[in-house]
Amino acid sequence: MINKLKLAALGLFLGVTGTAQEVEFIEYTLDNGLDVILHKDNSAPVVTTSVMYHVGAKDENPERTGFAHFFEHLLFEGTKNIPKGEWFKIVSSNGGSNNANTSDDRTYYYEIFPSNQLELGLWMESERMMHPVINQQGVDTQNEVVKEEKRLRVDNAPYGNILAAVKENLYEKHPYRWATIGSMDHLDAATLEEFRAFNEKFYVPNNATLVVAGDIEIEKTKEMIKDYFGPIEKGEPVVKESFVEEPITQEIEAKYHDPNIQIPAIVLAWRTPSMKERDAYVLDMISSVLSDGKSSRLYKKLVDDQKQALQIGAFNIAQEDYGQYVVFGLPLGETKLDTLVAEVDEEIEKLQTELISQREYEKLQNKFENRYVNSNSSVAGIASSLATYQQLYGNTDLINEEIDIYRSITREEIRDVAKKYLNENQRLKLEYLPKESEQ
Repeated sequence: MINKLKLAALGLFLGVTGTAQEVEFIEYTLDNGLDVILHKDNSAPVVTTSVMYHVGAKDENPERTGFAHFFEHLLFEGTKNIPKGEWFKIVSSNGGSNNANTSDDRTYYYEIFPSNQLELGLWMESERMMHPVINQQGVDTQNEVVKEEKRLRVDNAPYGNILAAVKENLYEKHPYRWATIGSMDHLDAATLEEFRAFNEKFYVPNNATLVVAGDIEIEKTKEMIKDYFGPIEKGEPVVKESFVEEPITQEIEAKYHDPNIQIPAIVLAWRTPSMKERDAYVLDMISSVLSDGKSSRLYKKLVDDQKQALQIGAFNIAQEDYGQYVVFGLPLGETKLDTLVAEVDEEIEKLQTELISQREYEKLQNKFENRYVNSNSSVAGIASSLATYQQLYGNTDLINEEIDIYRSITREEIRDVAKKYLNENQRLKLEYLPKESEQ
């Protein structure tokens, strides 16, 4: 058992107003392999119970994509002791709220309850893990739910397929190449036995992290966790397959046609290292320099000053195995897509050859300090962060230490990392076009 007692207050950094305490937590592992993290905060009578399973879209069969996201919905259908359709009623009638989300790397379920309902939250999550009811009726019901979600958020949403178009061109081998929501044809073709096998493989205690954060008593909470989660049988070891992509050495040119848009877009994307690498943190800062706020370089130049873009953004999408660094732009008026590309390239070249100013650097540090304070401002946010750092980074202490990584990044590193990754011959250039356009 590791006991993390960290209560030293952080001082103000570079003029940031407000303070944040380091997050105190305790972590240990049950005999069945379930990792447990407890965070006590008695400042408000609220508690978050959450479970993160180390399964995402990348763990799917290429012929059965969408399973992880499907299970995000399916595991609310009911359990041996929670009848179909009753999950949300139980939560709301006891003053709580709940939700779930899925990424390429993990699936996360959580409830927020008044702290006197802690035991209820633990019971419900243990029921989801131990006694899920996976039958044809539930599969059929959630199949329609997922199809409607895909229609609303992807198929009929303007620019809804941008990330999918990026991923399918950036990756050849890695399962990041398909969208998290997956293929509806794959889900239609799947058998009940395949869904049950997926559950038995991945939704087991030795592939999960339980976090309880908020107004709790540690020893009492440990006893409840032992009672509800201890009897759950350990699953077979989950072996993760590794996929290595060859470096991109020549610009990839691609087009995608979207019937839901009228204004074309340009997307530049680079494959970048794992979020666990220091360079990924530097890329976070580069994206902030380029497009975070109206005073950022790309926004000020292309939107405000030159009136060439309706919208411009640079995003570092950090993931467990690889990341994607994406620049997205919508042209204004008669501006050509290639013009936006040239202007973006000019700003990236400046980052690659010149140090950002000291004033810009201090502003950047202020932004990341504020993000850190805000990320630890609620027990729900802390619970999510604790699970993420423990499961995906393998270092729960990062909840307190990650800000020091950002603080230590130098102007020289920003220049050097931009030069290392953001080169024309290492990228995808995607023209995202209206259906009838061939611009």
